[in-house]
Amino acid sequence: MHIISLALGGCIKSEPVQYGITEDTGGHITYILGEMNALARHPLVTQAEIVTRLFDEPGLGECHAWPAETTPGGARITRIDSGNRRYLAKDALAADREAFTQALIDNLRARPRLPDCIHAHFADAADVARKVRKALGIPFVYTAHSLAIDKLDTLDGNRAESLSGRIDEETRAIQSADAIVASSRDECERQLLRYDGADATRIYRLRPGITQQTSGPDLDPARKLIAPFLREPGKPIILAIARPVEKKNLVALVEAYAADETLRERANLVILAGLRSGLDHGEDEQRRVIGGLLNAVDRHNLYGKVAYPPRHTQEEVQSLYALAAHGRGVFVNPALTEPYGLTLIEAATHGLPVVATRNGGPNDILAELEHGTLVDPRDTFAIAGAVGELLDDTALWQRKAARGRTQSREMTWAAYAKGFVQLVQEISAPRPVARTGQTEEMLVCDIDNTLTGCVQGARHFGHHVERARGLSFCIATGRSLVEARRILAEWELPRPEVLITSVGSEIYWAQQDGLHLDIDYAQRIGEDWQRDEIAQILAGMPNIVPQAPTEQRRWKLSYFAEDRRVVATVSHELASAGLRARVVHSHSRLLDVLPLHAGKGAAVRHVANRLGIMADKVCAVGDSGNDLDMLRSCSNAVLVGNHDEDLRELVGLGNVYVAKRRHAGGALEGYLHHAHRRRETLARKRAA
Repeated sequence: MHIISLALGGCIKSEPVQYGITEDTGGHITYILGEMNALARHPLVTQAEIVTRLFDEPGLGECHAWPAETTPGGARITRIDSGNRRYLAKDALAADREAFTQALIDNLRARPRLPDCIHAHFADAADVARKVRKALGIPFVYTAHSLAIDKLDTLDGNRAESLSGRIDEETRAIQSADAIVASSRDECERQLLRYDGADATRIYRLRPGITQQTSGPDLDPARKLIAPFLREPGKPIILAIARPVEKKNLVALVEAYAADETLRERANLVILAGLRSGLDHGEDEQRRVIGGLLNAVDRHNLYGKVAYPPRHTQEEVQSLYALAAHGRGVFVNPALTEPYGLTLIEAATHGLPVVATRNGGPNDILAELEHGTLVDPRDTFAIAGAVGELLDDTALWQRKAARGRTQSREMTWAAYAKGFVQLVQEISAPRPVARTGQTEEMLVCDIDNTLTGCVQGARHFGHHVERARGLSFCIATGRSLVEARRILAEWELPRPEVLITSVGSEIYWAQQDGLHLDIDYAQRIGEDWQRDEIAQILAGMPNIVPQAPTEQRRWKLSYFAEDRRVVATVSHELASAGLRARVVHSHSRLLDVLPLHAGKGAAVRHVANRLGIMADKVCAVGDSGNDLDMLRSCSNAVLVGNHDEDLRELVGLGNVYVAKRRHAGGALEGYLHHAHRRRETLARKRAA
């Protein structure tokens, strides 16, 4: 498999990269190098190739004029000569695009074998990839990195109008890509879906990796870097690392620090805002941001308390993370909106707690790593308060530091590469199709803690399902479509023919051209669904808290509720208002409100009817409260050995088999039990 990663902007080269040397030399280059070096090591990848512009600007590095380069990780960098050898910032790249595109097509045509896939980074590269696909038939995957439509909420009218062209270009990329990869749920399930023509079935979430810390940190490079700026360098460090662009909101961090006298006395502030060789260095926005930072330091007389080194190496950056963690400091990302936030994961690997913007990807990162606090980036008092709380509460700091260090270990580029290869295989090879009228039986399983939890059991389960004849494998999960596919891929579970998602409120059918929402089911459950009215009633209720926006769906409202008894209260309040709905409590803290005729049980019956499978040949497996209606109504129900107390009422019922094994091993045990029982019953009937 030959994969190309295509990016037009920034100074793309083998490490060490001078991040911030230009406005466009930012985190996407870390992403591309991590992705492609990992793909170069993947056993199914024969070539991992980065393609970018060739330019000849010695001040930015002579290597950018080299036609080819190989990274130490094994990825190849190919630079395409468009005829214009000037370095071009993102706003100037459009004029060079047609020439670059033709030069790339000519380059590919001259090769003995075409690549299998192009991964386009940003909308300009997606436009190039779309034209390459038209000319040569190579499918392409699009990653936006930073979507313009989400910036509209942070800009005034005149500046928002300037984004219209970029939004149009991103819309074309989203509509035309064979698949879209994003890093966070917020990107996948909120930002991307704001665009006209966005299709959730073509959106995949792959979490970027991070270089894990394998040896003790060297603190000296960081100490030498910041010592010239600070009177008391031994104080804890409040650290921020970001490109000098306005959306990163770095001046607000200085204002938050300046306004809190206790914070100023307690800690030093260190900001790495790109690379500069003077105040007149770089593009206009870069100069504005650096000028704003220095002006804020001057206005508040923060000299001796704030460090803002003009240049730094990657070794110094890593040393600075470690020094901040060593002194029990805090990392801060105050961006107005942050598509993802790799720096937050880097901080986690060093055991450095964080305070981060609540707008965008940090919602997902902090939910998964549990190593910090989310804040409103426009509220400087909230920023200062969250930082101060971590600095002052030693037990809280230690707990957050430990969680980040431990839970970030699963976020590797090897895992990303595995997921990307699976995605390329999926868009290139025939997909499993739901075989209406061609199957004899159906196995439908929940995912979390039902099929996940034991790697060996999941592998054994998968082998059996893939070999089984006449069996339709389906999933019924509380997760969204994007998250369901991510977990299935990470656990290498079989691709289902049907996905029932969001607690039985959405059904997706596999077809040759991808997944399709079951419109008939959606219309049926939506007939008496008064979502806005229900949300308004529940907004004022005690003891329930709304879950994140990504958990709210067209046919599902989701809350946190620790007390299971709240189900009766919610049901009563809705009934009193004349609103009909199903209320489901699961995992001891999750509360979902669905259309009256939705749910996993209803969805399974709908799927079985459409497949032409009799009810006695459907086997359903689950572990928690949101599986209750599915298991209660199924004549071949299975509780895995690790099932929740929510399902204790099912134990002992004649249709329910309680497996001895846990997780996927228990799912397979229960399915085989019911299959054996059906065969025995059939044999007795024949004998009679």
